[in-house]
Amino acid sequence: MSVIPLHPVTSLNEQLNQLGIRGYLQQHQDKGLLRVLTCGSVDDGKSTLIGRLLHDSQQLYDDQLDALKRDHKGRNSDGELELAMLVDGLQAEREQGITIDVAYRYFSTTERKFILADTPGHEQYTRNMATGASTSDVAILLIDARYGVQTQTRRHSFICSLLGIKHLIVAVNKMDIVDYSEQRFNDIKQDVQQLMAQLKVPTVDIVPISALKGENILTLAKTMPWYQGTALLPLLETLPIPQRGGAGSRFPVQYVNRPDLNFRGFAGTVQSGRFAVGQTVTAYPSGKKSTIKQIVTFAGEQSAASAGQAVTLTLQHEIDISRGDWLVPSDESVSLSNRALAYLVWFNEQPLQTGRLYDIKLATRKSTVSINQLNHKVNVNTLSEETAEQVSMNDIALVELELTETLPLDTFTNQPGTGNFILVDRLSNATVAAGLIQTVLAEEQAGRTDISAFELELNALIRKHFPHWGSRDVRELFKAGH
Repeated sequence: MSVIPLHPVTSLNEQLNQLGIRGYLQQHQDKGLLRVLTCGSVDDGKSTLIGRLLHDSQQLYDDQLDALKRDHKGRNSDGELELAMLVDGLQAEREQGITIDVAYRYFSTTERKFILADTPGHEQYTRNMATGASTSDVAILLIDARYGVQTQTRRHSFICSLLGIKHLIVAVNKMDIVDYSEQRFNDIKQDVQQLMAQLKVPTVDIVPISALKGENILTLAKTMPWYQGTALLPLLETLPIPQRGGAGSRFPVQYVNRPDLNFRGFAGTVQSGRFAVGQTVTAYPSGKKSTIKQIVTFAGEQSAASAGQAVTLTLQHEIDISRGDWLVPSDESVSLSNRALAYLVWFNEQPLQTGRLYDIKLATRKSTVSINQLNHKVNVNTLSEETAEQVSMNDIALVELELTETLPLDTFTNQPGTGNFILVDRLSNATVAAGLIQTVLAEEQAGRTDISAFELELNALIRKHFPHWGSRDVRELFKAGH
């Protein structure tokens, strides 16, 4: 089937030849940017869909197409191009025909710029899917029309919902294999609507497509006249771009810039909100206040900086600020605590161990935390809450965190950029979980304040490996006043 492009675009090579690199960038820089995630179960056609979008919108270089045509794996048994090969770049991905790592592709139409994240469908690579979802504005959830809603469909939907993605496009793929059956599409649509109602996803569009044949991708296909909605690419072009950032202003300090005795600045990226020269800010966790004196960038000084900008701030007063501290406008409140409820997506083959110390990476700060309590796990099939006795690989659980120090904490709902974190195993240095803070709990003071991280770690190891010794949790003893 020949596909008619939605917009009269020339090939990428021709655009570059006509405009030059500088002209091409100038022409595209004022467009809105939409970050799109493709997710779903194994072999639902995620990579093929991205390849089709790139191919039909004529965003490929001639040498890319030539290489695909020359590759003996570049065509399927029907002689059609294997467009997934344009995205699956790792040798292991091409050999197995699956996606392993997150692959990002960039393309632009006359309406908008896009960053597409192709994420793995295999359960063992759920952590890679969560990584791609964490920076996306909208998700395309693919479903194989032959199999309908699968376990990974539910897991990926829940993770998208958890990570605050407000708009899901459900693409029911491979409609050509089920003879473009309207009844089959309606059955899947009903299951999807029930799932999205459970997850309370605000906006959902459901589109029947064939990524392999390019049907309902750029234009509506004659093979599915019963579908009266919008084709996939026009839908992506017209979606409102959500505002990134949070309700307040946050500037996590990444580096103290001291090139000489006359300059001391605090470098980092504005995570959310806006900062301006003359504004009064508070440093957390110390609570010290000062006024912004300068906002310095590579291009020179500027009067203000907004979310996403990497800048260096200088202050009127010499206050103690180091990497990991936050600068926040003084008229905004920030919760200080050492306890929080958080959802974890567990990545590691070794199960979570309550009471054990893990390193936590929260914005630009690295600290130490333990999981004191497992509240419940989420059953990805029913989305119900289940009693949690153990959290294993790819499980999603609500847990209670206790940090070894009092820090500024944000909930993910209000401040996505500073309300998320990762947990790192202190021995192997492996990232074991990604987390989202749901509720900041009241700070709990131990009866003794000089208990060391080494003592906590040793106590946890003894309780795990020598339970017959009857050792108790040292923190509970001190809370009881022993």
